[in-house]
Amino acid sequence: MNDGILVLVVVTALAFDFTNGFHDTGNAMATSIATRALSPKIAVALSGALNLVGAFLSLSVAATIASGLVNTHLVTLTVVFAGLVGGITWNLLTWFFGIPSSSSHALIGGVIGATMAAAGTHGVKWHGVVSKVIIPAGLSPVIAGLIATVGTYLIYRLSRSVPNRTRSHGFRLGQIGSASLVSLAHGTNDAQKTMGIITLALIANGTVDSGAEAPFWVILSCAIAISMGTYLGGWRVIRTLGKGLVEIDSPQGMAAESASAATILLSSHFGYSLSTTHVATGSILGTGLGRKNAEVRWSVAGRMATAWLLTLPAAGLVGAGCYGIAQGIGGTTGVLVVFVLLVVASAALYLRARGTPVSHHNVNDEWKGATASTDAKKPIAA
Repeated sequence: MNDGILVLVVVTALAFDFTNGFHDTGNAMATSIATRALSPKIAVALSGALNLVGAFLSLSVAATIASGLVNTHLVTLTVVFAGLVGGITWNLLTWFFGIPSSSSHALIGGVIGATMAAAGTHGVKWHGVVSKVIIPAGLSPVIAGLIATVGTYLIYRLSRSVPNRTRSHGFRLGQIGSASLVSLAHGTNDAQKTMGIITLALIANGTVDSGAEAPFWVILSCAIAISMGTYLGGWRVIRTLGKGLVEIDSPQGMAAESASAATILLSSHFGYSLSTTHVATGSILGTGLGRKNAEVRWSVAGRMATAWLLTLPAAGLVGAGCYGIAQGIGGTTGVLVVFVLLVVASAALYLRARGTPVSHHNVNDEWKGATASTDAKKPIAA
């Protein structure tokens, strides 16, 4: 056993969970912020609290991550650590460019890449990757989009005789409930992934037996980490989802959030490691298709789709590279060197982002084809 490396792995895993929180806040709250159903700061505070609650409601996804994707007998602490670095790196890069991408797939790609670098292709349970990750990734945005399209069409059809002002006000109130449900659902799915990774590390270190469930301290710490990240608000990503894809009104917002919540909760029930980003994006696009004469910015959607295709291999390459560096140096020292490199790179990216700040002050500015505001006079936030 190597408790020093285990501590670094746990710290890095919680850092990933934190980035997962601020990267994915927009999945739940972007449409409510865009339609002004909730003020930006209240939205992220509510989302953070409900992510905390949701993290305790299901452990099915944690079990999938812990034992369903890689051979736990071939996984070492260094492999887990390198995979986490791959996930964090992709999360931060896509956040910087304001691209909503999958934190889940970034984590899975990083772990798979590190596992392949350590043990070859036989260390990966490819059937589990295909059935539990790739197929849901392809189907989930389509399913959520279809639900949102039909829901949006029916909402406008059934409420066509209601004055616009009355309709908008009513659906803004409804969005508070539907956005809250998405946040709760997000906690049941995304917080579980880091629980599964820490459990995998504990198994690799011999601290718990193979197949063991996540200990309570793991559940609690992951729930707190993702809720804190959510509260900070990933404003750059929120802006893209709320303003960049579709010019959205409150009935569309409620339809999108309801479709997302239904899809995410269903996947959590079956233990699928779903990308909530893919689901939310599909739902938002669906509302554009379901409303007559709505503007859908397919160029923005295309850039996002490209990032989705790159997520698994890009995070996998970073994970494999970090494993090679750590293993080449050896022991705790190798892991510590990679950890320091991650901290330095993260700090440099954050400082670079201060040049194009996006915060709760300007997240709802009119879309001008960019993912980040160039108004450097306003304060930067995550």
